[in-house]
Amino acid sequence: MLPVELFQFLRTPISRLSGVGEARLVLFNKLLCKQGNPHARMVDIIAHRPLKVLQRRAVKQLSDSNFGETIIATAVVEEHLFPPAKSRAPIRVVVGDGSESIILSFFGGDRRRIQSQLPIGARKLIMGDVEMWNGHKQIHHPTILQAIEATLPEQEVVYPLTAGLFNGHVRRVVGQVLAPLNGQAIAEWIAPSLLESKHWPPFVDAMHTLHNAQDVLEESAALTRARQRLAYDELLGYQIGIALMRRTVVANKGESNVGAGHLRAGLRNALPYTLTGAQERAIAQILADMAAPTRMLQLLQGDVGSGKTIVALFAILAAIETGGQAALMAPTDILARQHAATLEKLLTPLGIEVGILTGRDKGASRARTLRRLAGGELQLVVGTHALFQEAVQFRDLRLAVIDEQHKFGVTQRMELARKGANIDMLVMSATPIPRTLVLTLYGDMDVCVLDEKPVGRLPIKTAAMPTQRMDEIIAALQRTLADGRQIYWVCPLVAESELIDLAAAKDRAAHLQGVFGAIVGLVHGQMPADERDIVMAAFKAGSIKILVATTVIEVGVDVPNASVMVIEHAERFGLAQLHQVRGRVGRGAAQSSCILLYKEPLSPTARARLSIMRQSNDGFIIAEEDLRLRGPGEMLGVKQSGLPEFLFANLETDQALLAAAKDQATMMLASDPRLETPTGLLMRELLRLFQKDIALGYIGAG
Repeated sequence: MLPVELFQFLRTPISRLSGVGEARLVLFNKLLCKQGNPHARMVDIIAHRPLKVLQRRAVKQLSDSNFGETIIATAVVEEHLFPPAKSRAPIRVVVGDGSESIILSFFGGDRRRIQSQLPIGARKLIMGDVEMWNGHKQIHHPTILQAIEATLPEQEVVYPLTAGLFNGHVRRVVGQVLAPLNGQAIAEWIAPSLLESKHWPPFVDAMHTLHNAQDVLEESAALTRARQRLAYDELLGYQIGIALMRRTVVANKGESNVGAGHLRAGLRNALPYTLTGAQERAIAQILADMAAPTRMLQLLQGDVGSGKTIVALFAILAAIETGGQAALMAPTDILARQHAATLEKLLTPLGIEVGILTGRDKGASRARTLRRLAGGELQLVVGTHALFQEAVQFRDLRLAVIDEQHKFGVTQRMELARKGANIDMLVMSATPIPRTLVLTLYGDMDVCVLDEKPVGRLPIKTAAMPTQRMDEIIAALQRTLADGRQIYWVCPLVAESELIDLAAAKDRAAHLQGVFGAIVGLVHGQMPADERDIVMAAFKAGSIKILVATTVIEVGVDVPNASVMVIEHAERFGLAQLHQVRGRVGRGAAQSSCILLYKEPLSPTARARLSIMRQSNDGFIIAEEDLRLRGPGEMLGVKQSGLPEFLFANLETDQALLAAAKDQATMMLASDPRLETPTGLLMRELLRLFQKDIALGYIGAG
């Protein structure tokens, strides 16, 4: 297989594989796709690393089985123990082999199906984990093999799953992807000295090692080296991509996008508060960049509540003053409409209309917005991903502002940039990124930081309490309500246990409604957008006093009257997300509080996180501590820290690899700026593989 053929194969959608039909493809896409990538590819299944290796032991007699192990055994069905009607107890089936009997338990089992599958007197091959129940050995929900002569491997890799997919499905797909790669070897693009010093395997060998049961079981040195090798490849592609784009930004001439200043003066006079020194410095830096004859690409980093939106508004007005247009893109409908409402209050007195364009906008309303954007009548539009759809055209887009930039990929950022000629771009992040990573990760951008809070903002008082003290918390909420304040109650929601966690949020809302009545509302990501908006509007208006929510409220909700945040199961959140969620309160004049509700026992890392949250309100300190505390295998890390998602790389542990990749990218582009050498051509394939191929359009710039 030639290098190009190999990379083409890895980019191929898994829909071409046997056993991946239409229905199952939906589940695989849900399991494997990173943000911005709707279709799972061969490389995505390779990057889907096993969680563990299941070890089974075939026992000749049931009496040889031990508690805590997974066994395979042959036994005869001896007795059915069916619970009374409407009982929640499991169906139990007793099996034995003369040496001992074991109970098989089935919660929610169907009586007829079990009688058919396990008739009295039948000999069956059974597999499962041996547990203790009421003094007897038990296997909960065993696997019953239909053929007595069936054989199972004593070791089986176990993968992360989603509802509806089983381990066998994933294992078979992994096998189909790896099979064509057997014995393949391609030219190397990593410097031989680096390969030798790190003892890294060839590219194809590394992919095989990730799924080798013995390596996974032992967490072998070979497994570590294979993961590092593939992580480096991905980071190298990332660094080359941003270097190419940065080179283009520096080389391309832009337009001076700062007008006479009359709109900005009107805004400043209308503001009921004084801007902080950090805001003034950021505005000056951004306006200077916009006035320069080169394109601006600026990252505005600000902690929760530091006033990024006002800074962005000064940039928006500078673009409008020139006769051009501006767009603000947010990751969710909730956040986009929140921004639109905030901006309308400030801009309507200045004679500027704010348009809105999200996936919810349909029909005549959407057509009118598109027509007015194309004609230049609408100077500012706020929206979601809908803004970079092909149908959206601007007469003269001068500035694009992207909020919560880590929710969008580099590709999406550049797609919006293509809506205008050499437009300036401002991207904002409310998730402080560790200082040690900013320059390396965002080498294509200039960075300015808002490191001050507006005058009068009180630090949020944070306490950690075990769930056993729930009654005390309920009593404290009664006092908050008596003071006329509102409350958030946030429950965790992560993909690995989505249905369970959603049920927990609904149960918590029902519990609080039983205590407080109809003033308790519930929002979660699976609600229709219209229903969610109704609840959010009621909370903003004050008719709902307690809002139970999943982390859908992490961004885009501004209710100054909410002064208490309860975060349930705080031990399951990363530090960065705890800080983000806590930042929903503390936006008014009243003293605000955050209660981190945890379930004991706490792991040392969880205990350290809660301690840091109690001690600090500084998002930049918290970001550094988050990076320090995280370790390999913590799957919540990337999504909750504001860092970009990668297939193989883990930015929380691979900083040294990131720095090395940046060095190689710099040297490679210095010697081969158009990526035309044999190694350069391989780098082009690497960019395509890791979906940074939009950067190829910038080759030759400068």
